[in-house]
Amino acid sequence: MIHPTAIVEDDVSIGDGTAIWDHVHIRYGARIGADCIVGEKAYIAYDVRIGDLVKINNHASICAGVTIEDGAMIAAHAVFTNDRTPRATDVEITRLRPSDPDETTLATVVRRGATVGANATIGPGIELGTFCMVGMGAVVTRDVPSFTLVVGNPARFAGLVSRLGDVVWRGDAMPPDGTTIDCGADGMLVVERGSPRLAQSSSVDR
Repeated sequence: MIHPTAIVEDDVSIGDGTAIWDHVHIRYGARIGADCIVGEKAYIAYDVRIGDLVKINNHASICAGVTIEDGAMIAAHAVFTNDRTPRATDVEITRLRPSDPDETTLATVVRRGATVGANATIGPGIELGTFCMVGMGAVVTRDVPSFTLVVGNPARFAGLVSRLGDVVWRGDAMPPDGTTIDCGADGMLVVERGSPRLAQSSSVDR
């Protein structure tokens, strides 16, 4: 379903069962998988890659260079960025710099099952790990490990979460390697090399 007020440019691929709501703008070359929801007034830039079963809420802004894997959630008014040294013009201030991606554009990846909270800002060149959770209003300036909760500005470690989103461990630092955390029906998290993984999971859940 594509709402009649949505702007979908040339060479955009949208998978079966995906809903594009009112006043969404999708730039050329973007790829969106199956059974996704793109909420009203969201913006998806050139060549963005979005997997299946992704939920993008209203007014989210997803810039060029972003890849969002299956099952991720981007909440309302979340903003992605892709340039660490943005300027509007050349150094003489005689012409505007183009807005197309170039050698300064940095790639960001949102891994499967991750959540980006409302009004969060994601810095350029970031990886958000599998099933991690970025709290609302957080400003993320560095990678977030899998199953990790970060909050604040700049975003800081606040705990670990299960695949269901429950906070299963709270603290201000990653638990030591070898720590195991019971996630109930979701199994056990194990911390290895500073990164949590599900004990019974395959490598894709790391």
